[in-house]
Amino acid sequence: MHPHLHTKDNIACEDVMNALEECHARGFLWMSMGMCNDAKHKVTLCLRAERLKRTATNRNTAKTNREKIKKAWAEIDENS
Repeated sequence: MHPHLHTKDNIACEDVMNALEECHARGFLWMSMGMCNDAKHKVTLCLRAERLKRTATNRNTAKTNREKIKKAWAEIDENS
C-alpha cells in the first residue's frame, strides 16, 4: 500500500505516478500479469525518498524548537 499519491508533498514523483496510472489504465489483465510491478516499485522508491526528506526537515525543525525551549527554561531558572 502507498499513501495518497497526488498531494503537495509528492510533487517530485509526478512523472513516476503518471506512468503507474497509465499502466493501470491498460486494464486488469495487464496489472494481474505483473506488467506494472516495475512502475509500482519506482513509485514506492520515489515516495520513500520524499518521505525521508520530510522527516529530516521535521526532525531539524523539532530540534531547533527543543533548543529554544531549553534556552527559555534555562533563562527562567536563572532569573528565579
